[in-house]
Amino acid sequence: MSEPRWLTPDEAEVWAKYRLLRRELQRAQDQQLQQDSGLSAADYALLAPLSESSGGVLRARDLGNEVGWERSRLSHQIRRMEKRGLVVREACADDARGSMVRLTEQGRSVIKAAAPGHAETVKRLFFDPLAPAESESLGQIFDKILGAIRSSARDGSGQ
Repeated sequence: MSEPRWLTPDEAEVWAKYRLLRRELQRAQDQQLQQDSGLSAADYALLAPLSESSGGVLRARDLGNEVGWERSRLSHQIRRMEKRGLVVREACADDARGSMVRLTEQGRSVIKAAAPGHAETVKRLFFDPLAPAESESLGQIFDKILGAIRSSARDGSGQ
């Protein structure tokens, strides 16, 4: 068994900053959504792809893949949103075991009202501090990291 590849002090510092950035950005987005629209981040995570889909409907499995959630988490969140009238579940015409999730008019109205504030928060906290060239570089960096993650998942190494 080979020796672990420990982070260098500089890498450890960058990793800690990334973790802090992710946590603080999520906190700011959660706070903005709750204050402006009463939505949770989980609500928004599901409403956004539904509002962008054809007819405001997606197969539950596809919606779960879109947001990267396990089936049980997705099911519980959909149930909470159904109770509030934001979405409805429907039978899947081509698979009796599957279900479709449809955005209601109320759900569409809520996401439409929440989106401008959400976009403003992302712009103000994530993009505005960067010069256009830095934003472009960051996108390229993200592409490299995502490529490494996807490659690792494909080859089954996961390490």
